[in-house]
This record gives sequence, structure tokens and C-alpha cells, in this order.
Amino acid sequence: MARRLNTEVYALYLAYRDPRTPLYARIFTACVVGYAFSPIDLIPDFIPILGYLDDLLLIPLGIKVAIGMIPPEVMRDCREKAHTMFPNGKPVNRVAAAVIVLVWLVLAILIISQVLRVVLQVF
Repeated sequence: MARRLNTEVYALYLAYRDPRTPLYARIFTACVVGYAFSPIDLIPDFIPILGYLDDLLLIPLGIKVAIGMIPPEVMRDCREKAHTMFPNGKPVNRVAAAVIVLVWLVLAILIISQVLRVVLQVF
């Protein structure tokens, strides 16, 4: 099942780049693929029970929704390409990785600035 899920993620990776995929599906699929390939989780894995919740529920649910948004003929073509293009490895998208890191940095800066604002108001 894990291999099939990997193949689906690779197919989605190809589908979000396919011009036949609608814009709304491209945006959602890019987010799902970026999150699936990201080493940064929404909920860190070291948190008991909840840590693996995103891996067990959010990613498969996102994949299912994304597949439903993409035309069936596009998914069929992309699954075939995924089997031939990525038999042993994952695709690398440095732009998506950079965007994910940038989003996390911006969130961290916003959180730290809010905490500092509260701390400074107390003193």
C-alpha cells in the first residue's frame, strides 16, 4: 500500500505540471505533493499519537481529494509516466522545498514577534 501511495504522489507531481489539469487542481495538488515530500510535518512525529496523524490521515486524504480534482485521462497518463520515470527514486523539486522552508520561516518569525510583543507589554 505504501508503494502504491508513493506512485500516486509521483503521479500527482506530474499531474500538477500537466497543462490539462485545471488551475484550482494544480494549486491544491502542488500543496499536497509539497507537503508529502516535505521533511517538515504539520504535527512533529515525536508528539505521541498525534505525531503520525498527518502521515496516516492528512496525506492520504489530500491525495484522494487531489485525484478527484484531476481529469481521469490526465491521472492515467501521469500514473504511466510515474511508473517509468521514478521506478527507484523520488522527484526533486527544489522550488517547492524552498517555498515550504520559506513558509515555515515566515510562520516562525510571526510567532516569535507576537510572543516578544506580549512579553514586552508585560514588562
